[in-house]
Amino acid sequence: MMASAASPANVALVLWVLWFASWMAAAGWSSAAVARQPSAARLRHGVLVGLGAYFLFGYAQAPLLHRPLLPLPWWAGWAAVAMMPLGFAYSWWARIHIGRLWSGAVTLKAGHTIVRSGPYAFTRHPIYTGLLVAAAATAVVFNQVQSVLGFALMTAGFVVKLRQEERLLEGHFGHAYRDYRSEVKALVPGIW
Repeated sequence: MMASAASPANVALVLWVLWFASWMAAAGWSSAAVARQPSAARLRHGVLVGLGAYFLFGYAQAPLLHRPLLPLPWWAGWAAVAMMPLGFAYSWWARIHIGRLWSGAVTLKAGHTIVRSGPYAFTRHPIYTGLLVAAAATAVVFNQVQSVLGFALMTAGFVVKLRQEERLLEGHFGHAYRDYRSEVKALVPGIW
């Protein structure tokens, strides 16, 4: 998708690059893992999220996938761009709040505890919630069939990963984690 320098699509890409660069820069701020998921399990969600990003940003060249999804007014893309920082901020709030317990892989950290405060009081997986808000806004910005497909694949990848995380945490914390699951929704407060 070609766009002018000040287009919603280009601004969306810049926002994602800034988020990703900042996220990677903070990757070392983490405690040592005492249990880590097998590589095959990581690959299951990683492939879905990776393919999701590929389609989300409109990289597929199939003409059917490049079709506009809906006729949107000119301001819709800018409104979606304005939503993206909210999603990124929510994910960063969660990342900072969980501190050294964060990991890019499904792991159990030394001294691991169930974090139930901050954004974790609203959703059990606020990092994914924030990223999915930004991804949904990005799908609106690009407004293509493939962007919606990309959002769906990213969502599927995050659901696979959160289920892996929850199995690990429930296995370690037992009824304490089951209580948390029954009180706080996974991704959308009050709904899911």
